[in-house]
Amino acid sequence: MDKRHIGQLGEDIYEKQIVKRGYNIALRNYRKPWGEIDIIAEKDDVLHFIEVKTVGHPFYETGDEYVPEDNIHPWKLKRLSRAIQTYLMEKDIDDDKVWQVDVAAVFLDFEQKTAKIRVTFDIGL
Repeated sequence: MDKRHIGQLGEDIYEKQIVKRGYNIALRNYRKPWGEIDIIAEKDDVLHFIEVKTVGHPFYETGDEYVPEDNIHPWKLKRLSRAIQTYLMEKDIDDDKVWQVDVAAVFLDFEQKTAKIRVTFDIGL
């Protein structure tokens, strides 16, 4: 399975989980030339801009676990920030609207056919 399909699978898995937890999905894969947002969802009047990082190999149970969140470099945060600001302007969302950026790491184990999810809420921008 190629990287793009693994990423899509991780987003699908995470979307299903947050919908079960009461999130309303506003949009998936919001793309602009200057940035993208994987999932935009809302819960309890808070708008969540979610970056999903998916790893397609078995989980690590040791202390040397791969941290996909580390791949969110400053340039990625800048592109994400630009995309968020564009979305807020396009949708004419009030300046008082509460929003946050969350990062979901999805670990896929194809042999066991399982997924593990780790979320960092409100990473700040």
